[in-house]
Amino acid sequence: MGTQRRPVTMRDVAVAAGVSPKTVSNVVNDYVHVRPETRTHVQRYVEELGYRPQAVGRQLRRGRTGAIALAVPHVDMPYFADLAALLVSAAREHGLTVVVEQTDGNIERERQVAAGSPVRFADALIFSPLSMPPSELAAPRHDTPMVLLGEHGAAAQADRVDIDSTAIGRSATSHLAVSGRRRIAVIGHQQDRAKSAMEQRILGYTQALRAADLPVEHSLIRTVPAWDRQDGSDAVDALLAEHPDVDAVFAANDVLAIGALSALHRHGRRVPDDVALVGVDDVPESRFTTPALTTVAIDRAFVVESALEMVISRLSEPDLPPRSVTTPHRLVVRAST
Repeated sequence: MGTQRRPVTMRDVAVAAGVSPKTVSNVVNDYVHVRPETRTHVQRYVEELGYRPQAVGRQLRRGRTGAIALAVPHVDMPYFADLAALLVSAAREHGLTVVVEQTDGNIERERQVAAGSPVRFADALIFSPLSMPPSELAAPRHDTPMVLLGEHGAAAQADRVDIDSTAIGRSATSHLAVSGRRRIAVIGHQQDRAKSAMEQRILGYTQALRAADLPVEHSLIRTVPAWDRQDGSDAVDALLAEHPDVDAVFAANDVLAIGALSALHRHGRRVPDDVALVGVDDVPESRFTTPALTTVAIDRAFVVESALEMVISRLSEPDLPPRSVTTPHRLVVRAST
């Protein structure tokens, strides 16, 4: 068995190029005060010898790791999975690595994340809290730059990429009302989520009902344990048992809506002839259901680009005042309505 070749070092490049190791360091770390001809000369030997700078060590010398943390409730939910994939791709273009932390929506786990653990090694944190109330997010817990995603951080002294869930609920429900539906239910309320996204979506739902001169019936607002397919299916089972005349369902997200669609099929309800159905998120799966799902699309690319821009600018200018932007959304009408 042959001996393994040792890695090329910075000193090897310096000797081959006839310069000092400090000059090689200045070139590979992109210091600006290097003459162009020297940079070109050293870079030629870097490439010829196959020298690979150790990125982590380079970042640590600058006081950075080159990693940003993304903390989300559930990485297996399509919305957050897509968000994470988009962020990983976008961060890579900036030479950054993304580490994903799953909180399970557990308030104690979210408190740990908000306090800087277990992601304290990261240069910045992009955080989508699910259970922490705004009052607990109002004060920064650590020196790590943090960007909040979603509906939860209006009072926080941090950069935010907001989602207007009230407008989302209003858009979905108005679409159903304008199409002639009169018994519109909503599924997805969670009793233990203070000031949650769903509370805002229900507010938009009630606003749209009143605008359409339809009554707000609290028995048509259905509570679920979680936003998953089985809970969507179970919610529709219970809903139809109590209110067989329901002619439309607004689901808090597409995953719930897909479970609801399965239950409607099982009960012999034609969609959209008997019951119209709208979800939220426009996850890829929603285009392939039967019928294809009408949904309110949240611009995830905007979320990622805005959060990443905030992280990068905050690392460069820590004293910037907190900023916030609101994510665009749009109704995507498909066959389920």
